[in-house]
Amino acid sequence: MQYMKPALRNGRYTLISSSLSNTLNPNPFIFFLTSPFHTLQTFRSQSPISCFSSSMAFSSAPDPSLEKQFGEFRTHLEQSGTLRDRIRTVVSEIESTTRLMYASILLVHHSRPTPEKAKSQIDVLKEKYKQLADILGGYPGQYYRYHGDWKSETQTVVSMLTFVHWLETGKLLEHKEAEEMLGLNGPEFNLDVEDYLVAKVCG
Repeated sequence: MQYMKPALRNGRYTLISSSLSNTLNPNPFIFFLTSPFHTLQTFRSQSPISCFSSSMAFSSAPDPSLEKQFGEFRTHLEQSGTLRDRIRTVVSEIESTTRLMYASILLVHHSRPTPEKAKSQIDVLKEKYKQLADILGGYPGQYYRYHGDWKSETQTVVSMLTFVHWLETGKLLEHKEAEEMLGLNGPEFNLDVEDYLVAKVCG
């Protein structure tokens, strides 16, 4: 029994020490972190949502240079849309003139000579293409960017001009002649070779 008392005394001391340490610090792992790695404990004490919110708040400020770029891009789109509307207005008038010219050419199938009304529309078309040239004149180097807006109509026009020219002369209409008839012989605004060839094949 005399050897049991020191053991019990030591066991009681161990139990009391353990209870006291748990009371002072119920989580020994956190106690270990608070001393040498206080930064790690601070990070663990923050929730993921709070960390994410703080990072979003830091990056939510708009970039002035990015806003400027988007503003310039929006202005460019508005100018391009306005220019395209002006072009389409003139192209619509070209299309209307072409229909009148086509209706006059149909009279040839009734054994009638080449209608003068069809020939008179050539001057109207020349004026419309001059309007297009004036519109594009303020935007140098943009011919092929908007060329598709009047490409199909021009091919139709050249096809009819080729037919009228053949009725009168019995010859094919040359590219240079078609340019002169429509006034499409400027340095920045002219008759595209592809449109001329397609018109001759389809005509």
